[in-house]
Amino acid sequence: MSRLAPPRALSTLIVALSLLVAAACQKKQAASTEALPVSERATPSTPVGTTQNVLQKTFTLKTSATFPFEIPAHAVQPHLHGIFQSFVRDAKAQSDEAANLDFLVLNQEQYDEFSNGREGEALFSVEASHNQDVNFDLPPSLDQPVKYYLVFRSAPGAKKVVEATFRVDF
Repeated sequence: MSRLAPPRALSTLIVALSLLVAAACQKKQAASTEALPVSERATPSTPVGTTQNVLQKTFTLKTSATFPFEIPAHAVQPHLHGIFQSFVRDAKAQSDEAANLDFLVLNQEQYDEFSNGREGEALFSVEASHNQDVNFDLPPSLDQPVKYYLVFRSAPGAKKVVEATFRVDF
């Protein structure tokens, strides 16, 4: 055995390390070439700075009122802005609390549960308010438009008059 030749164990170790390094490099390359499925991409197709009016209305509320709206596909950062105020026109009502109502923002699945009498989670909710500013970031819509619902709900009793203005900015 020559002193210049590496021992057999060292040669085996060098070969094993070389194979490990080569395998690690191949895994990194494979991971970087994978693309996200189309359904998981959010690319802006709605011009940034666009505003969509969702609701601008004065209405009478007995128990509940629902206003659907849709976010277009590929909306990366939709943001809901709005305000509502409610009043009771009954002269007997002495406090603002008589005008209180609940406000919900629901997605399609949540709305289906709500409309079937099953209370569940809401994307956004305000309880017992007669005057509220709303600022809420909606999830990106990815490759399909997404339907949402603004729901105003009141306990049975005096009719309320609601003034509401909502828009979505992209």
